[in-house]
Parts: sequence; structure tokens; C-alpha cells
Amino acid sequence: MKGIVFTEFLEMVESTFGLEVVDAIIESSDLKSEGAYTSVGTYDFNEMVQLLTNLSSIANTSANDLLFSFGHYLFGGLIKTHPEVVSSYKNPIGLLNSIEDHIHIHVKKLYPDAELPSFKVLERTDNSLVMVYNSSRGLYALAHGLMDKTFEHFNKQVQIDFELLNEEGTEVKFVIEQNG
Repeated sequence: MKGIVFTEFLEMVESTFGLEVVDAIIESSDLKSEGAYTSVGTYDFNEMVQLLTNLSSIANTSANDLLFSFGHYLFGGLIKTHPEVVSSYKNPIGLLNSIEDHIHIHVKKLYPDAELPSFKVLERTDNSLVMVYNSSRGLYALAHGLMDKTFEHFNKQVQIDFELLNEEGTEVKFVIEQNG
């Protein structure tokens, strides 16, 4: 998993819960990296699982709720570091529709070894999108948070429903309806 995800996650934890919680989740995890991450590095996904699990325990909040919040936070960080990725889009449906054909191609140029989820668009109208998220990591709640924040970025209201297509959450159908 790319280091930018770790650095943004720890920044979110610090801004939301404080530096003491960052230290606590790192110390209570068995991390090969010892919790020292760089945005361009690559780290074991299991380290993120440990950090998230420990944060969930300390914050008494579900991992999926934390991942959703992290999706919101991560969107802001990605916009700051790579504004050109979003600036060419006029609306959130267009941006989400182009994840595979444009966004992920751009990400792969920046991070050639990144393991990205796939998003297969099943249906699209001007105000709606049905897509299937697929990833062995099952971070659909993070994707949900990123999608939700995309609409907020464009000052649009949205209803996002999802259906787990398997118990692990590695395949999830999202139904996205823009309101107004």
C-alpha cells in the first residue's frame, strides 16, 4: 500500500484524535516500518489493518465509519497534492465515471506499483451512476467516503447506497443519485 495513504491516515488521526492517539495506535501495533512512513514509500497493507483496528478500539468507532471519514480526509489531501486530476471535471458524476479511464491511469503514472481497486460502471445518466467496486482489500467504506466528498467538493447533494456482493466487502455495488 502506498505511503501517501499511511501519511494521510496518521495526519487524520492526529487532527481528529490528537498526537497521543497516533502514538498509542503505533505503539500497540506490530509494525515492520515502526510507524515511520513516507508518502512515496510502499508498505504492507497489514500495517494499515493494525493501525485501523487499534484506532477503532481506542475511538470506540467501527472500522468502516473510520474508513468513511478517512475517505473524506484523503480526498482533501489528494486535491492539495494533485489538483490537476480533478480540475478538468465539471461535475462529480463525470469524475466518478472516469476513475478507471483517467484517474487511475494518472495514479499509475505517479505510483507505478500502486495496487488500485477497480470500478466497473454498469449504468450512467447525467444525475446517477451505478458501479461495482472490486478490491481484495475490501476498503469499500474508504471508497464510499471518497465518493461522498467528491459531491461535496462540487457543492452537490448526493444519495449513495451500496450493496455488499460478498461477505468480505471485496465486491460492492454502489448506486449514486445526485439530488438537485
